Amino acid sequence: MFIDLLFVVVTAIIAWHGLTWRDDAGESDAVRLLFGAIALLFCVRVLFVDIFKVF
Repeated sequence: MFIDLLFVVVTAIIAWHGLTWRDDAGESDAVRLLFGAIALLFCVRVLFVDIFKVF
């Protein structure tokens, strides 16, 4: 259970960073958006399936 919570927290931080990062011109990077979206998907999956046991 602790490992699941740790995984959710770490992937949530990675997802937040990847989805909100902007360069000096205010543009976002496609690679960071991609990996942020993937991290968010894994975060939500572990949260609902392994911790909340919804599915």
